[in-house]
Amino acid sequence: SFFKTSYVLSALDILQPPQIDCFEEIYVITELMQSDLHKVIVSPQMLSSDHIKVFLYQILRGLKYLHSAGILHRDIKPGNLLVNSNCVLKICDFGLARVEEPDETQHMTQEVVTQYYRAPEILMGSRHYSNSIDIWSVGCIFGELLGRRILFQAQSPIQQLDLITDLLGTPPLHAIRRACEGAQAHIMRGPHKAPSLSVLYMLSDEATHEAVHLLCRMLVFDPVKRISAKDALAHPYLDEGRLRYHTCMCSCCFSVASGRVYTGDFEPTAVPKFDDSYEKNLVSVWQVKELIHRFILEQQQGSRVPLCINPQSAAFKTFIRSTAWHSSKVSKKDER
Repeated sequence: SFFKTSYVLSALDILQPPQIDCFEEIYVITELMQSDLHKVIVSPQMLSSDHIKVFLYQILRGLKYLHSAGILHRDIKPGNLLVNSNCVLKICDFGLARVEEPDETQHMTQEVVTQYYRAPEILMGSRHYSNSIDIWSVGCIFGELLGRRILFQAQSPIQQLDLITDLLGTPPLHAIRRACEGAQAHIMRGPHKAPSLSVLYMLSDEATHEAVHLLCRMLVFDPVKRISAKDALAHPYLDEGRLRYHTCMCSCCFSVASGRVYTGDFEPTAVPKFDDSYEKNLVSVWQVKELIHRFILEQQQGSRVPLCINPQSAAFKTFIRSTAWHSSKVSKKDER
C-alpha cells in the first residue's frame, strides 16, 4: 500500500481474484485490531491521563503523515480509530478520503465527516476546505476522551452549529467568510454569544490547563488559525505521551544492552505526495475493474501460494452466489 506508517491500518494481502468477468468484490486482509476508540470510550474501562495522551499522540502522528502526503481523511471519528489491548492505535476507513485541492475555486463535497465531528466550515456550506477539518475532528475526539461523552451531540447540522457557538462564542465575520450566505445570516441574526471555554475544565479531572489549551487550539472557528498536526505534536501536553509510546509501545525504536533507544521523529520529513494522476485516464467502470484486477495479480506474483477465500466461512455463501450469477450470465451470452 502507499501508506508506510505504523499509525495507519496496513493492507497485508488481497485474496486472489476470480476471472475478470466474475470480479465483483475485493477481499483485503489487514492487521488484526481488537477494538476501536468508540467502544473504549463508552466502556467502563478507566482512561487515565496517560491513555489519553498516548491515543492523541498516535492520532496526530497518523494525520501528520497523511496531511504531508496531501491526503484529507474526511471521516476522523472514534469508530475509525482501531486500537488493541496494548493501546496501539491505527487510523482506518479511507472511503471518504481524497487528495487535497489547492485550487480554492474548485468545489469540494460537503456531505463528509460524521456530523458530531464535522468542522464548522463544512456545516456552514463552505465550497472549499483544507486538512484542518481533520484537526477539528481530532479536537472533538480529544474532548470526548476527556469527558467520556460526545462533545457536540446534536440532532441536525444547524443544531450542531449552535452547540459549537455556545462553546466558542459567536465568530467574527472574517472567520466565516467562506460560509454560504444562509449560514452567515443564521450566525449574524442570532444573539451574540460569549465564549464559555471554562466548561472544558469541567469535562473531567484530566482536563488540565495544558489539555484545555491544546483542545482550544484545535477547536478554532477559523480553519486558517486552527493548529496543524505538526504543531499539535510539539505541544507540551503530548511530551509524556510521546515518551511513553516510544519507550514501551512502538516498533520504530530499537533496544541495546543498556536499554531502549528512542530514535526521535522517525517519520521521513519529506513524505511523497500521493499521485492520483492515473484517475484522469479512467473513463468507465470496466476500465477501473481492469486496473484493479491487474494490480492485484501483479501484487501476487512470486513463489508463494496466493490466499483464497475459505469455503467454510460465512462470507463464502455471498461470494459464491455472486460468482454463480455472473457465470450464468456469461453462459447465456455464449449460448446466444
